[in-house]
Amino acid sequence: MPVILIANPKGGVGKSTVATNLAGWFAAQGHRTMLGDLDRQQSALAWLSLRDASLPRIESWEVDRDAIARPPKGITHVVLDAPAGIHGHQLKDALRVADRVIVPLQASIFDIYATQKFLAKLAERESLKDSGRVGVLGMRVDARTRAAEQLRQFVESLGLPVLGYLRDTQNYVHLAAHGLTLWDVAPARVEKDLPQWQTLLAWVEAETE
Repeated sequence: MPVILIANPKGGVGKSTVATNLAGWFAAQGHRTMLGDLDRQQSALAWLSLRDASLPRIESWEVDRDAIARPPKGITHVVLDAPAGIHGHQLKDALRVADRVIVPLQASIFDIYATQKFLAKLAERESLKDSGRVGVLGMRVDARTRAAEQLRQFVESLGLPVLGYLRDTQNYVHLAAHGLTLWDVAPARVEKDLPQWQTLLAWVEAETE
């Protein structure tokens, strides 16, 4: 049972967007999927409350933020949405149960500096080091720009892969307002967004088989 942790100690980078859409993809593949929210604001679980019952089901996981346990039996795929500022024992517990870690990161130099120590810690962590279990996802960035290249060079200097780049679009905002993901609407509606997920999804599939 893969547990995918979406984490970055900096706020406002799009963690919940990644978490909800990844959970939506798992559910669309027919997996029994659970979405856990470690943030006190419970944004991901609030999103679940908007989700129509006719859509592929994503179950909610009421995670004890002070003592994260393994997910309930019967669940096949889990996505954990971590809060901004996650550190200390909460981060340690989250990494203990996680099989893979996705770090959403914007391409601005300020975001890179704010996340540098966190990524370095992940890269050095014995259970994650040299195992391909950590990847970075560029957020609100055009892959053809100098900013994207700067982000790629920084991430690769830490020995981590860039799993793709998601463009800056209102599609995610509009879908989230209705409890939807990219996988719940007609492909033509999100035709520019779906290809941007392919590298990340291939990495997740390869790492969770």
